[in-house]
Amino acid sequence: MPKISQKGVHMPESPIRKLVPFAESAKKRGIKIYPLNIGQPDIETPQIALDAVKNNNLKVLEYARSEGSETYREKLAAYYKKNDIHVSANDIIVTTGGSEALSFTLGSITDPGDEVIIPEPFYANYSGFSTANNTKVIPIVSTIDDGFALPKIEEFEKLITPKTKAILICNPGNPTGYLYAKEEIQKLKELVLKHDLFLIADEVYREFVYDGEVHNSVMSLDGLDQHAIMIDSVSKRYSMCGARIGCVVSKNKVFIQTILKFAQARLSSPTYALLASEAALETPQSYFDEVIEEYVERRDILINELNKIPNLKVSTPKGAFYCIAEIPVADADDFAQWMLEKFADKKETIMVAPASGFYSTPGSGKNQIRIAYVLNKESLIRSVELLKLALEQYNS
Repeated sequence: MPKISQKGVHMPESPIRKLVPFAESAKKRGIKIYPLNIGQPDIETPQIALDAVKNNNLKVLEYARSEGSETYREKLAAYYKKNDIHVSANDIIVTTGGSEALSFTLGSITDPGDEVIIPEPFYANYSGFSTANNTKVIPIVSTIDDGFALPKIEEFEKLITPKTKAILICNPGNPTGYLYAKEEIQKLKELVLKHDLFLIADEVYREFVYDGEVHNSVMSLDGLDQHAIMIDSVSKRYSMCGARIGCVVSKNKVFIQTILKFAQARLSSPTYALLASEAALETPQSYFDEVIEEYVERRDILINELNKIPNLKVSTPKGAFYCIAEIPVADADDFAQWMLEKFADKKETIMVAPASGFYSTPGSGKNQIRIAYVLNKESLIRSVELLKLALEQYNS
């Protein structure tokens, strides 16, 4: 029998999606599942984006330009300008989702065995993108006790080797909801300049910032033109996860030219999705105001209810729509599966993402889960009630 590659063998499975077969089995038994495991918002996609697909008069569904149309990239640049990010259309390459943007980035800046330092817990697919590009993830641990703040710069510096090519952050963070302060971004700037590294920022949750806080983009910092790389996407901003449209943004011309070669090799992003994404840029501010208000209410309800559970620890997220909860179990993977296989209350249960999959340090996060507060407020209250009951039964 032909052998699978070592890369394929070591490709990590998704901690978010690996429980799907157990969820499907539970549904067949008539169990209702509250999905807290995946960042799929229930917020409606802006109608203007949907109408752009429904009402177009295309006669031929042609290839799009590999880098994305000039009009779309110019409109993106105008959108960024409103967010104090001053770039041109030529600094942007449109991709098939933020996932492809990050994968192309790693392919452009790392050779096999090169290293990227990432504060953990981090978005689980960073491991997959790294494995696919033969890049080594070097984790640096942030902790729930200080809300997953940026680890000390001295700790970063200890990890830098001749193989280090970049530092990667997600801001605001998935899975933690942590929002990096301006001082933290500034410290990272000084570090990457000192060691001549790239600073990659996944900023797909830029709009989702709470409590009067401000998002600080790596693209807004002076002196980082050759070092800063921003990853972006329409998925969360406009509740358009299925569109699969993202982009890479950088003022480093050599880097952008390299990204373009990767984009040309895959031909183009999907044309209908590009139509929807360009139209979505006309979404009024009122849409975002309502969405942010809704997420703040959901967050506050979720955190308030979680804090009622004995021996559970959770920090209040300042952005995105996730939180990490430390729960009184030894193995959250087993607990999450058990809730789908053996637990139900009034024929209802919940699905969570075990947090161990968001760490690359072996043994980390074993007693933590990620919760996405993408359900309505009533469903969140019921979900936490189910979590409390499940913990009581599981531990008895």
